[in-house]
Amino acid sequence: MYREKMRALLLLVSIPMTLNACGDSGSPATSGDERPSAADHWPALAPAVEPSNALENRIAELLRGMSLEEKVGQIIQGEIKYVSPEDVRQYHLGAVLNGGGTAPNNDRNASAADWMALADRYYEASTDSSDGGSAIPVLWGSDAVHGHNNVRAATVFPHNVGLGASRDAALVQRIAEATAREVRATGLDWAFAPTVAVAQDTRWGRSYESYAEEPALVSRLAAAAVRGLQGEAGSDSFLRGRHIVATAKHFVGDGGTERGIDRGDTRLNEADLVALHAQGYLSALNAGVQTIMASFNSWNGDKVHGHHYLLTTVLKERLGFDGFVVGDWNGHQQIPGCRVDRCAAAINAGVDMFMVPEHWKALYHNTLEQARNGELSLPRLDDAVSRILRVKLRAGLFDGVPPSERRGPKAAEQLATDEHRALAREAVRKSLVLLKNDGSLLPLSAAQNILVVGDGANSVAKQSGGWTLTWQGTDTERADFPAAETIYEGIASVAAAAGGEALLSPSGDIDSTGFGNGAPADVIIAVYGEDPYAEWHGDISSIDYQPHDARDLQMLRALKAAGRPVVSVFLSGRPMWVNPELNASDAFVAAWLPGTEGGGVADVLLEPSGGNTGHDFIGKLSFSWPRFVTQNVLNQHQPDFDPLFPYGYGLSYADGGDRLAVLHENAETSGNGELHDESLFVYRVVKPWRLLLQSDGLAAVQVTSNRASSGPDNRLTVASIDKDTQEDARQLAWSGSGPASLAFSAPQPQDLSQYLAQSASLLVDLRVDQAPSEPVTLSARCGEQCEGSLDITALLAGLPPAPAWSEMSVGLRCLAEAGADFSRVSAAMTLHTAGELALSIANLRIAPRGADAAPQPCPGVEDGGHD
Repeated sequence: MYREKMRALLLLVSIPMTLNACGDSGSPATSGDERPSAADHWPALAPAVEPSNALENRIAELLRGMSLEEKVGQIIQGEIKYVSPEDVRQYHLGAVLNGGGTAPNNDRNASAADWMALADRYYEASTDSSDGGSAIPVLWGSDAVHGHNNVRAATVFPHNVGLGASRDAALVQRIAEATAREVRATGLDWAFAPTVAVAQDTRWGRSYESYAEEPALVSRLAAAAVRGLQGEAGSDSFLRGRHIVATAKHFVGDGGTERGIDRGDTRLNEADLVALHAQGYLSALNAGVQTIMASFNSWNGDKVHGHHYLLTTVLKERLGFDGFVVGDWNGHQQIPGCRVDRCAAAINAGVDMFMVPEHWKALYHNTLEQARNGELSLPRLDDAVSRILRVKLRAGLFDGVPPSERRGPKAAEQLATDEHRALAREAVRKSLVLLKNDGSLLPLSAAQNILVVGDGANSVAKQSGGWTLTWQGTDTERADFPAAETIYEGIASVAAAAGGEALLSPSGDIDSTGFGNGAPADVIIAVYGEDPYAEWHGDISSIDYQPHDARDLQMLRALKAAGRPVVSVFLSGRPMWVNPELNASDAFVAAWLPGTEGGGVADVLLEPSGGNTGHDFIGKLSFSWPRFVTQNVLNQHQPDFDPLFPYGYGLSYADGGDRLAVLHENAETSGNGELHDESLFVYRVVKPWRLLLQSDGLAAVQVTSNRASSGPDNRLTVASIDKDTQEDARQLAWSGSGPASLAFSAPQPQDLSQYLAQSASLLVDLRVDQAPSEPVTLSARCGEQCEGSLDITALLAGLPPAPAWSEMSVGLRCLAEAGADFSRVSAAMTLHTAGELALSIANLRIAPRGADAAPQPCPGVEDGGHD
């Protein structure tokens, strides 16, 4: 059945295909006569924009007038935090970007006028030819992935996972048009959107950027997004007026990595790569997309940033792409033999523009050297620059008008207009999926007492998710969103208009509420779900919702015990195993990540007046919903497809209120019994664990953000640093002014005894930045007067100093023999010293080695203890 369905899908786009169910990688050779023809799997496409002799002549003329230094500058994009207008002038940089959370003057409250002013300065610098050089306008790109989400007061739309549930291509196009207007209003010309990934394993932290598990739906919505951002290819408005340059990303296979590991390896044959992961690019190309971003992932072990066959033979030659390929954030450094500041291999393979936020200057000088010594092909350099010039010319950047004059005097008024906010609210309504409605509890009368509970009820950050003002969507406050409405605020507004009342109790305390009419709550709406995350910070090892810290389930059960009907509004970037929460709810709504217009939820849940249902549910699942906790990869083409709710499922009020059968709740018996790593810190602290800074006799400080933090009396500080990727490690510094500890603790005792039984080890990537001046201990705590502690001073002394990283391994057996009880762990790892010490840590986890594994030596007891 899988083969037949996929062949039928491919016939729609005229792609010949033979599926390989045996798992043969089908990876093409990288050189020589063994390489298969791209025609074997990929359709032949022509550019969607008609070629123009006048345009090509202009490109050739510009290219002839450019120096080698200017050409190298054009293929480099730096981040505005590290690139000044003077840098653009001096190095002739082709583009700049603002990363998530970066804004003009490093002020996230920067106004639209501030953004526009900086855009003008970059433009003026790039077109200054007073040094006798070429005047080539700079492009400014931004991750406008659900609206112009990096800008304060912009409209933030639902993430793609919600738009996929709407199935509404016209809606997606209107959202893209509105996004383009808001991006234009700040002086920018380029959005790194849409993401056209087809997520297969929803443990992937970017699943919410994917429209669907089905390539056909992704294809349809991708084309709509490109048309909305850029305009209709071939029309007079294409890339002009209110339109901007779009980016289809990330080419190719980012949604198919093994175990959903971001930037991992997608292992499948070429026919399946085309069938599952290329459909969005084919439709985007047919819609005229002008830039494509290379993906971090590998295909069958080879990094895409260095993959000549995919980037050049397939994309540019077979698929006829005549725009330019931009790399992802330092993605070139992952190519074997490359560094962040030196990588001719990426350009030779087909990347046209490096995205190198911080180290762009060193990359510029090294690339210039490589162009002079032949490591970088000069014809390839000319081709890359020609492609960049082609897009800039098409987009009108050479028209001689700075951004502020192109936009008009009232450009700033395009942010969060009434029209855009109404569109966002419509999108919220259409994205909601009703999974359960026992006894036709919904819709609710708005003219009653409604208690709204849960930590997502009054949180714009939680309902918007990652890529909202900051990269991770964290470290924000309600005041950061002046043009927004929380879900609670929307419910309260609709209830008040109907003569009812809604009260807020984030903790779910039903006894502390007091309605104006003196009566108790008639119904309870619980809003809860995933906390914000982006990219690999959202990778998870299990789709079990709150596997070690079921606080939301405890709240739901307590509310049910109070005898009130409970409606769950679940905020998430992916389907999750929530059988217990479904059982504890009378109605259950998958709300995804709706963005800043939370009132759209109230529009559908509540009857504004007697008998008037207002809006019905129309959303349908674009991802199948799991029945078992092990169903990480779940789609309708699988031979053993057995979801709880299948792709396309979604109730409406017309469906009645048949009761959903009670679901099994035992996560342990619903899978294959495999014991995976228990992660404590992988890019960020993994729940239920918390990072605490402690000093003897003083209250602990919990580290809740990526910002630098200090413990009591500043004895211990922690800061985010980069090891392999952005902010994936933490640097710890003990001042030596008194005893201090860092602890990965849990709010409730955790039973890790199964890991002890499997001879597990505590593993951490470690760098010694400053050797200890006093003894250092590593401990596992298990409540009051319960601890296993080991002296690791000698172990640290035996590790190489910075900049080298090492993996430290400590067997749980060692900690257990020292007194730790792993059936009730309160802190899985504590580091303590009274002296000076500086360490950097990353990838902290507990990894099973197998019950029969040989015992590890214990630090402080025997020699060894590290690898």
